[in-house]
Amino acid sequence: MPDEPLVLPFHEIGRDDTARVGGKNASLGEMIRHLGALGVRVPGGFATTAHAYREFLAHNELEERIRETVSRFQRRRLSLAKAGETIRKAILAGELTPALTEALGGGYRWLAQQRGRRNPDVAVRSSATAEDLPEASFAGQQESFLNIRGQAALEDAVRRCYASLFTDRAISYRENHGFDHLRVALSVGVQFMVRSDKAGAGVLFSIDPETGFPNTALINASWGLGEAVVGGEVDPDEYVVFKPLLAREGLVPVISKTAGRKEVKIVYGGRGGSPTRRLETSQKERAALVLDDAEILQLARWAHIIEAHYRTPMDIEWAKDGATGELYIVQARPETVQSRKEAGALKSYRLKRKGKRLLSGLAVGEAIAAGPVCRLKSVSQLGRFKDDAVLVTGMTDPDWVPVMKRAAAIVTDYGGRTSHAAIVSRELGLPAIVGTGDATRTLKDGQAVTVSCAEGDRGHVYEGTAEFETHELSIEDIPQTRTQVMLNLANPAAALRWWRLPADGIGLARMEFIINNHIKIHPLALARWKTLEDGKARRRIRELTGERRDKSAYFVERLAEGIARIAATQYPRPAIVRMSDFKTNEYAALVGGRQFEPREPNPMLGWRGASRYYSEGYRDGFALECRAIRWVRETIGLDNVVVMIPFCRTPEEADRVLEALAGHGLVRGQEGLKVYMMCEIPANVVLAGEFAERFDGFSIGSNDLTQLVLGIDRDSERLAELFDERHRAVTTMITYVIHAAHARGTPVGLCGEAPSNHPEFARLLVHAGIDSMSVNPDSFVSVKRSVAAAERELPKQATSASP
Repeated sequence: MPDEPLVLPFHEIGRDDTARVGGKNASLGEMIRHLGALGVRVPGGFATTAHAYREFLAHNELEERIRETVSRFQRRRLSLAKAGETIRKAILAGELTPALTEALGGGYRWLAQQRGRRNPDVAVRSSATAEDLPEASFAGQQESFLNIRGQAALEDAVRRCYASLFTDRAISYRENHGFDHLRVALSVGVQFMVRSDKAGAGVLFSIDPETGFPNTALINASWGLGEAVVGGEVDPDEYVVFKPLLAREGLVPVISKTAGRKEVKIVYGGRGGSPTRRLETSQKERAALVLDDAEILQLARWAHIIEAHYRTPMDIEWAKDGATGELYIVQARPETVQSRKEAGALKSYRLKRKGKRLLSGLAVGEAIAAGPVCRLKSVSQLGRFKDDAVLVTGMTDPDWVPVMKRAAAIVTDYGGRTSHAAIVSRELGLPAIVGTGDATRTLKDGQAVTVSCAEGDRGHVYEGTAEFETHELSIEDIPQTRTQVMLNLANPAAALRWWRLPADGIGLARMEFIINNHIKIHPLALARWKTLEDGKARRRIRELTGERRDKSAYFVERLAEGIARIAATQYPRPAIVRMSDFKTNEYAALVGGRQFEPREPNPMLGWRGASRYYSEGYRDGFALECRAIRWVRETIGLDNVVVMIPFCRTPEEADRVLEALAGHGLVRGQEGLKVYMMCEIPANVVLAGEFAERFDGFSIGSNDLTQLVLGIDRDSERLAELFDERHRAVTTMITYVIHAAHARGTPVGLCGEAPSNHPEFARLLVHAGIDSMSVNPDSFVSVKRSVAAAERELPKQATSASP
C-alpha cells in the first residue's frame, strides 16, 4: 500500500476526502473540480493531510502529553485555560517532519509558479477533520492566518494552525459533544490570497439565517479582509436577493440593500510587522455600499449553484480582489442552524396555574409570556429597558420598535386591535394586551407578571410567574380549504418569519405601515424638498437620507424594498398591496408632514384614500408610491403584487384614480396588473355592480364598514361594546356585496379581525360564498380550522341567499 500523501492540491480532492483534509478544504476542492465550469471562482491552493498532522504529533512525541494534560483537565486537576496553554506551547515548540517541510516547500513553489511571483502571499486556514459537518460543526474554532509570505512564515503558520486545534473553546466544544481529542486531526489549507484588503469581503448565506426562508440569499459585506465580518468586528452592509427570479433576464431581484457602519477594516500589514492591521474607515467608505447590483447578483447566483450542488443550505465566505475586480468564493460549508430546525413548528399555549388577575384588555396574539415589568413613560427612557422584560407604557409608535423586539410581552394603557402596538406585536409574534386603561398605574417596575393572550378576546395580566404549556403544531395538521386564507402583513422586517404557513398569499400589505416604520418622512417633504420650510425636519431628513441629492429616490427605494420583502414570502401567490391610507393627522405626524396637511375636525372621514391620489395636494406623493410599485413589479420582478385602492367613495372617483395610476405607468390589465378596491363604505356595497366594472376584485374592510354602517367610531372606548362586525346590519351588507360581485365575476375577500375573533363570523362568510379571508399570522391556524369546519357543512345546507 503506497504511503499516505502529506500534501494534496485542491483540484485533486473533493467532499469525499473530509477525513483526509477536513470539511473546509474538501469543500474547496469540490468546488474547484465541479463548479468551476459553472463560473464559480475559487482561489487555487493545496492542503496538508490529517496524516501529516498525526506524523507531526508522533515526530514530537506529543500524543501522550496531550492525553495526559486533557486527563488532568477532565479530573479537574487543571483549569481549561492552563490545559489549553500547555498543549499549545508544546505544539508550537515542535518541529515539522523533514518530509512535511519538503512537501510544503514543493506546494509553495508550485503556487509561486502559478502566480509568477517568488514569494506569493497566501492564506493559511485550519480545517479539522470533523469540521463543517451538520452533526458536528467545528467551524470557527481554529485559526486562519492571512498575508503569509515565504516558506519560513508558511511553516510557522502551519504550526500555529495545529496549535489552534487546542484553543480553549475547541477543547470545551469537544468535551461537551463527546469527541476524543486525539481522534480529531487537523488539515491546513494554503490558498492564494485574494487582495480583498484593497476591496471588500464578507459572508453569504443561501437561505435567510434568521428564519430559514429558502428563497432568499443574504450577503454581508465590508471593506478589507473578510475576517472583520466573520469575527463580528463591524456592522456590515446587508443585501437580500430573491433567488427564484435570478434566472429571469433583465431583472434585478435585490429586495433589500442596507449600508452598515463599517467603521474598521483589516488590511495588509507593513513590512517586518504583523501580516495584517486594522484601520478606521473614512466617512466616504462608511456611507458607500461595498458591492454594486451586478456583484450582488453574481454572488447570489453562485450561492444558488453551490446550494444545488451540495443539496443543502450553505454558509459561504467570499472576497473581492481589489487589483482585478474579480469575486471569489474562499470557503463554503453547510448551514447548521435553520437547516436543522423542524419545518413548520407552530406554537399554541394553555394557561395552567396563575396568580391574582391584575388587569385586562384586548388580547393580541395567542401566546403567554412572563417577566419583570419595565414601565416606560416615553422614548427618552428606552435605555432603561432590559431584555425579556414586559414592556408597559401608555402607547407605542415606530420609535419604540427596537425595544419591542427585545420584549417578552407588551402592555399598553391605550389602543385597539388596529393600534401600532397591536400590529407590531402580532408580526413579532409577541403577546400584547392593549387598551387596559391603567397598566402604567397598576403595574410596578420590577414586578413579576404573566401576560396571557391565550384565553380568548380578552387578555389578562396575572401576578407572578404562572404555569403554562406550549404545544408545537405541525403544518401537516392544518386542513386544506376551498376558501382561500391569506395573511395580513405590514412589517417587512417580520414578514419572513411566517413563510412556513401554508397561506394562499398576502391579502393585505399596508403601505402606510411601511412608510411609518421604514421611511418616516412625508413623501411631499421629499418630492418638494426645495419648498420644505421646517428647519428641524430638513436636518432630520438629511440624517435619514444621507448625501443623496434626489431625496425622493430614498422614499421609492425604501418603500420598494419593504413591499418586496413582503411579496417575496408568498411569490408567486398574490400579494395585495394597499396604497397609502393615512388620515391627515397621521400624515402630518411624519417628518416634514405638518406643512403639507390640513387640520381636519374628523380625519377618519376626511381627505384620505382615493381622494388624495388624483388631487393637486398629494399627486406628487402618489407618484412616488407608484414608482415603488413599478420598481417591485418590473425591476425586481415580483409581478405577484396586486394594487389595492382604499376608501374609494364613488365610481367617478374610481375612474379618476385608475387614470392617475395609468398616468404613472400602472395600467390595469397591462403586464398582468390587477387593481382591487377596498369595500368599506356603504356606497361600495350599494353600487357594487358599477365598482365591479372598474376593479378586478373587492376586499371588505370590516372595521371601516362596521363603523360606517352602525355609525360608531371604531376607536371609541365608550362605544366599544356596540362595535360588532356580526351585527345583522353589517352581515347583510357583506352578504349582498359578495353576491353582487359574483354576479359579475368579481372575487371578494375580507381583511379584518372578525374571522379571527369570532369563529361564527368566519362560518357566515363561508356560507355567503366569500372567496378569501385575510388574517393576521398568529390567528391563521385557528381561522383555517374554522373555515374547514364551515365548509364541511356546505353540502348539508344551501348557502345564504342575497338579502
